[in-house]
Amino acid sequence: METLNIALLQIAPCGTLAGNLEKGIASCRAAKERGADIALFPEMWSNGYHIYDRPADQWMAEAIPADSQFVNAFGVLARELDMAIGVTFLEQYEGGPRNSMVLFDRFGQRRIACAKVHTCDFDVERNLTPGEDFYAAALDTRWGEVRVGAMICYDREFPESARILMLKGAELILVPNACPMEINRLSQLRARAYENMLAIATCNYPDAVPDCNGGSSVFDGVAYLPEQDGSRDMCLLQADGAEGIYLAELDLEQLRRYRENEVHGNAYRRPRKYGLLLDEAVEPPFVRSDRRM
Repeated sequence: METLNIALLQIAPCGTLAGNLEKGIASCRAAKERGADIALFPEMWSNGYHIYDRPADQWMAEAIPADSQFVNAFGVLARELDMAIGVTFLEQYEGGPRNSMVLFDRFGQRRIACAKVHTCDFDVERNLTPGEDFYAAALDTRWGEVRVGAMICYDREFPESARILMLKGAELILVPNACPMEINRLSQLRARAYENMLAIATCNYPDAVPDCNGGSSVFDGVAYLPEQDGSRDMCLLQADGAEGIYLAELDLEQLRRYRENEVHGNAYRRPRKYGLLLDEAVEPPFVRSDRRM
């Protein structure tokens, strides 16, 4: 069985960049020891998503370049461990910092470099520069190439995010996260996996971190099996609130057979009927004064 082992690093930050680097490296090593093929951090690991309840100029000063020693250290580690690593950070960026992620493959090469597209403009994330696109890339694994995409936290609340990644060929979407993962947000992730026939792996902070509650999860996107009556539970993993490294085994062979035969994804879409989705007008009751394009 072609099983891709996904490690969700549901860990609490240390309060400093150096501390987060050290703990992040140790957590990746522990994930590899347990057989992980991919390790994923929660959102903005470089500063622990510590952007609330303090002046913006303080946390904005903690932004680091995408080619910083912190980020590059995980590329070196990925090559050493023969394991892909999705590391997250507050990125130093012209025009204002970004909420970013770099996915290194097991050879230490950057396969995805992206920023959060749907910033939470109704709150402090208004200070961030939004990302411009969603990216998917072929990730070399021990089972051959796996097509992987990424979206960050609030991106998951817009079905278009996962839809675009599906259209770009993603079989697995990685989702760094930092918020309470309650029943409705988990339902969003389940829906994104179901309607696109792909796996979604989400890594959150543990409940020791303010406004977070763990609940890291993996949905494999396979709703039906020919040998089973009715639908099946797509949830491979849902962590509790405790700090820890949580592993899920994704059956790639099963997912690929399912995608070749079932009815969702891009099988029966009618894109010519969806023109209204490109209309940028916003009508009541959805008008918000802090919305930006």
